[in-house]
Amino acid sequence: MSRLQVVSGKGGTGKTTVAAALALALATEGRRTLLVEVEGRQGIAQLFETEALPYEERKIAVAPGGGEVYALAIDPELALLDYLQMFYKLGSAGRALKKLGAIDFATTVAPGLRDVLLTGKACEAVRRKDKRGRFAYDYVIMDAPPTGRVTRFLNVNDEVAGLARIGPIHNQAQAVMRVLKSSETAVHMVTLLEEMPVQETADGIGELRAARLPTGRVIVNMVRPALLEEASLALVRDGAPARTALARSLSAAGLGGARRGGGAERLVSPLLGQAAEYAERHALECDQRAVLAGLGLPLHELPLLAEGMDLAGLFQLAALLREQGFA
Repeated sequence: MSRLQVVSGKGGTGKTTVAAALALALATEGRRTLLVEVEGRQGIAQLFETEALPYEERKIAVAPGGGEVYALAIDPELALLDYLQMFYKLGSAGRALKKLGAIDFATTVAPGLRDVLLTGKACEAVRRKDKRGRFAYDYVIMDAPPTGRVTRFLNVNDEVAGLARIGPIHNQAQAVMRVLKSSETAVHMVTLLEEMPVQETADGIGELRAARLPTGRVIVNMVRPALLEEASLALVRDGAPARTALARSLSAAGLGGARRGGGAERLVSPLLGQAAEYAERHALECDQRAVLAGLGLPLHELPLLAEGMDLAGLFQLAALLREQGFA
């Protein structure tokens, strides 16, 4: 299992939820994971029902078996101050630059610098070791930008390395890319069984492969439960036989006779209408599964939770990920 797990997906697919569940899944049995947020939305804090995350690594959950989940919301300005202190020892001069607005200007205007700082901070956590020479975290999970931007976000260090041929910026970019393009990293895509998210997933995986970034797995999120068996679906598609069979079944269940105006007759049409809508959706979902299967990556599914997403639901999804081989 790669030590840096990057999670991306089209907006609305629940990528932050999946990243959080993955952090919990990987933290079981006494392991330590770091869940990193790079978009400044504080989505992780909301999921774990805690206060907004500062720019520091904070423990936010204990996983089954005693493992620990830490979280970090990376602030590009503060990350740049860290960078300036690390490579140039600016100290108070760096803080003065922040007061003058130079730090904000640099992270906003300098091409690619913001993304270098964000990815660099995550990769530093992957490489960091304690005094005993052990990794500080067993896994780092990054809640990355959406599918359409993730390849450029992860590959921006190559662009910066090309611009800065020597010096600390060049070395930092190269070090980050050595992690991101190695077996230490896996980029997972979160999708729904809908045409647009699936198409974006396919496009995103193609872009990752073209950039020689390591693809991981595809997680289909919020999968709705199966309501009808294949035999019932075949009846619905047949039309008239389904009406007769349904009327007989309703009558046998004591819902009135099949005579005109009877209880069963009144129920047949609306029930068949709902069944037809379900059959159409089921067929579309089967088509999308086929597209995803053709991508050649491991495919996993997480259910739509009827009670909605809360902390208990997050632990439930984590358990399902473990059962599906994510830990």
